[in-house]
Amino acid sequence: MNKKLLLVSAIVTGMFFGNTVRAQDNDEMVPVYRWFSQVDRNYVTVAEGEYQEGQLLNWKYNEKTLLFYAYREPGPNRIAVYRWFNPTTKDIASVAEDEYSDDDMLKMGYKEKHLQFYAPIRRDANRVAVYRWYVPKTRDWVTVPEEGDTDAYYKKGYRRKTFQYYGIKRSVDESLYQQSL
Repeated sequence: MNKKLLLVSAIVTGMFFGNTVRAQDNDEMVPVYRWFSQVDRNYVTVAEGEYQEGQLLNWKYNEKTLLFYAYREPGPNRIAVYRWFNPTTKDIASVAEDEYSDDDMLKMGYKEKHLQFYAPIRRDANRVAVYRWYVPKTRDWVTVPEEGDTDAYYKKGYRRKTFQYYGIKRSVDESLYQQSL
């Protein structure tokens, strides 16, 4: 009888931990990069899989920089981040849900709203604050994680620093994923 009770307890415990692990696996992470175009003097924030890398290179974007990681799927304490395109200025802006209304974005000349990823809205371990800066000279919005000397951006002409959301830093275990097999 005690063996049956122990066996049932072990199975129930295993099911609980198994479901917890599976739930965590469903929160698939996506790397988020910043690319720069020398032609348009413009930055773009792109989640992996949004565009093919060759397509961005063909559009004259280069200087690919890993910014942070985000989630592919919605969940608690996450906000949707959308990409908007302005055909007049050729700016591609990443805007958090409810940051601007769709009507405001359309009035500013932006079109082609597209879901990019879901970002955490709460500060936590291994998270980095993500800000958007505006560059008046090129009329470009740039996504920048809060790391290092951000005064350098101001000296380069960046203005209107605005908090957007949190990104997930993976630098602790990133070297494990970059190893050759």
